[in-house]
Amino acid sequence: MPFAKIIGSGSALPENIVSNDVLADQLAKKGIETSDEWIFTRTGIKQRYIAADNIKTSDLATEAARKAIEDAGISADEIDLIVLATSTPDYIFPSTACLVQAKLGIKGGAAFDVQAVCSGFVYALTTADSYIRAGNAKCALVIGAETFTRILDWNDRGTCVLFGDGAGAMVLKVSEEPGILATQLNADGSLHTILRTEGAIHHGQVTGDPFLRMDGQAVFKKAVTSLEDSALKVCEKASIRPEDIDWMVPHQANVRIINSLGRKLGIPEEKVVVTVDKHANTSAASVPLAFDVAYKDGRIKEGQTILLQGVGGGFTWGSVLVKL
Repeated sequence: MPFAKIIGSGSALPENIVSNDVLADQLAKKGIETSDEWIFTRTGIKQRYIAADNIKTSDLATEAARKAIEDAGISADEIDLIVLATSTPDYIFPSTACLVQAKLGIKGGAAFDVQAVCSGFVYALTTADSYIRAGNAKCALVIGAETFTRILDWNDRGTCVLFGDGAGAMVLKVSEEPGILATQLNADGSLHTILRTEGAIHHGQVTGDPFLRMDGQAVFKKAVTSLEDSALKVCEKASIRPEDIDWMVPHQANVRIINSLGRKLGIPEEKVVVTVDKHANTSAASVPLAFDVAYKDGRIKEGQTILLQGVGGGFTWGSVLVKL
């Protein structure tokens, strides 16, 4: 059976950078008290990118996709599958993946969205891997893209300081050489209330709560235990020990979660990619964004073994083990 190998990556961020200090000033005008110290000590976040009103999720996704295609050294016409992870699509339908396909000027291959919130990219990568290994695609574009700040309640200090916008993409191609070594996905729908956005459209009206709501303590506890278990299982599938991993690229939600997970797995801090300080939590975009940063600055190199992990609403979580 062939492998799906990562041959290129790219990312995109909005122009508007909002530091903790600027955000604190903006929230103070609403009567909400916070500070750079309060945010940073609890999350590790120093800033986030916020998309302008005229920028859509598909715009960020397309920019990241073009960069990944260029990095891969291929033509967009070679892509026969697009899997796009997002919880903030341009429309209810058509899918944002189809909109990106049109913007790239390609036709014919399958294109669809995956919705698993912050686990979305790991789910999308696993899906594309399955298509390629089964012979149903030869060259896949996998994207995580969000304009997550548009579903935040800016009167809720516990959530509005945590998130940002952005996109990341990878190109996978069929290969006889090892690529994606193993994948491991999970969900527990009974925990859907700890991280949710319950808004819906009914007869032309928005019903329910349109904003993100989160039980932070419950999410923290579940995230650490779930990701540790998933990492051990995906390593067992690939017959690899955690200490053999060259880089861990976890979901960038909170530096405390990241550090706790690294300690439990015995992976030293210098082998963990952290970008939450710069990007905040970009949901489905966080893993490919972090990967692209470390890949482009030379930390992640060909021949290395990389652990990618996501965890988010649903409740969902999962891992992908990659030989680059």
